[in-house]
Amino acid sequence: MSLYADPPDWALVTLGELMQWPLPYQDGFADRCLVRAMALAARGRVLAVSGLQNVRAGYDPFILALNHSTRTEALLVPAVLTLHRGGRLIHFMADWNFRLIPGIGLLYRRSGALTVTAKPARPRVLDVLRPLYRSPGSVLDEARACLRRGRSVGIFVEGTVNRDPERLLPGRRSAALLSLETGVPIVPVGIRFPHAPPGRPIGDRDAMEVRIGPPLLPRERLDHPSPAALRAWHATVMGEIARLSGKHWSPDGPDDRRAITTAPAPALPPPSFGGSP
Repeated sequence: MSLYADPPDWALVTLGELMQWPLPYQDGFADRCLVRAMALAARGRVLAVSGLQNVRAGYDPFILALNHSTRTEALLVPAVLTLHRGGRLIHFMADWNFRLIPGIGLLYRRSGALTVTAKPARPRVLDVLRPLYRSPGSVLDEARACLRRGRSVGIFVEGTVNRDPERLLPGRRSAALLSLETGVPIVPVGIRFPHAPPGRPIGDRDAMEVRIGPPLLPRERLDHPSPAALRAWHATVMGEIARLSGKHWSPDGPDDRRAITTAPAPALPPPSFGGSP
């Protein structure tokens, strides 16, 4: 199976193919087993993935911007993408609270997650541990460093789990800011829940579909984006996520903490399996 052929239909991937999937970007046996185990857990929960050609390992760096409806998608979607990228990681921003959960903390550590320490612990007594997970710089500084090294970053742009089946939160502007500052494209992703009963909140056990759009490229790189440029770029990104997720988006709302073309997929580079992601 070649990483540089057209990606197979995730829904048709057999158990045998999954267990033999080439993972040239993962050097360690334990990490390869972990990727396959998490992808195995996604079978039956992630029903379909479209647009995988937009996130091939040779297209790094990019900023993956996704909506966020359940806690489980933060584990399952990265696992499926890592498998299809031959083990090359996308470094997702993740709340430090999850690092406290046995097993989940290990997954986040091995996946190279960028830890966000803004939120208080639950229960609050655990806040005493927060300094142990806080980096010297901000999480945005870590993300910029990843992009400079040619590594991709993933951001659930709503900033929190939003179980509303019809509307996106206004979203945070971290992805838009990083893209404008670095000139790196944003790849929008919409996560849908086609079998969720209408009118009720989306549940953690609801099966999902993942739709990956073509990369969005800012018209220019801006060292210090103006508020207007940042709003416009964020609105374009959220509009694409809304289209892909089948939800509505408005820039107005109580959670609003929040230049432009669609870029064709770049020419595929020759294989270069030189080391870990």
